[in-house]
Amino acid sequence: MKQYLTRYKIAIGIAILFHVSGFIGILFTPYAHWFIENTPLNLVLMFGLLIYTQHYRSRRFYLFMLIAFVVGMFSEMIGVHTGKLFGHYHYGDVMGRKLLGVPFLIGINWFVVVFSAGIIMRKINIWLEARYLPEGQQMRPGFKAASFIIDGALLATFFDFIMEPVAIELKFWQWHTPYVPFYNYICWFFISAFLLILFRKLNFNKNNHFAVHLFIIQSLFFIALQIFL
Repeated sequence: MKQYLTRYKIAIGIAILFHVSGFIGILFTPYAHWFIENTPLNLVLMFGLLIYTQHYRSRRFYLFMLIAFVVGMFSEMIGVHTGKLFGHYHYGDVMGRKLLGVPFLIGINWFVVVFSAGIIMRKINIWLEARYLPEGQQMRPGFKAASFIIDGALLATFFDFIMEPVAIELKFWQWHTPYVPFYNYICWFFISAFLLILFRKLNFNKNNHFAVHLFIIQSLFFIALQIFL
C-alpha cells in the first residue's frame, strides 16, 4: 500500500508540473511553439502515469484499454473520411504520427478520458450510496447502471467541450465549418456511453485515484488556456 501511495504522489506531482509548465510556456514565454509541438510527449507521459498508478493491471484492464483505443481510432477514421461521425474535420501535424489521417494519440486519448470518467462515476456512486442510503441498502441496479453510463458519458462529453476551443486554437485539428457542430457532442456522448458499458461489465480494479486527479488537472488546464488564449 505504501508503494502504491508513493506512486500516486509521484504521478500527481509530475502531472501538475507538466501542465503548469505547459500553461506558462504557451502563454508567457517566447517558446510557445516548442511547448505546443511537444504536446504528444505530455499525452504519452500522462497515459504512462495512468498505467503506472493502476493497481493490479489485469488482462481485462488491458482489454478495455485496447477496445477503447480501437473504437476511438475507428470512430475518428469514419469521421475524418466521411463526416458521418462528429462532422467534417481534419487533424493537423501537432499530434504526431497518424493512421489513415488519425493520430495514434487520439485513440490513447479516448481511453484516458473514458477510463477517467468511469473511475470518477464509480467513486460518486459509492459515495452516494454511503451518504444517502440506509445501512445495508443499495441503489436499484437498473438506476445505478443508467446513472453510471449516462452521467459518465456526459462527463466525457463535457471534457471534449472544454478541450475543443483550445485544440482548434493550437491547430490540433480543424473543423470545416466556422463552429463545432453539435453533432460532434452527440457522437462523443454515445461512443463514450458504449465504452462505459464495457468499462462497467469488465471485471478489473477500478480504484485508480490518479485518474480522478488527471481528469481534474487536464480540465483546469484547458479551461485556463481557453480563458487566456
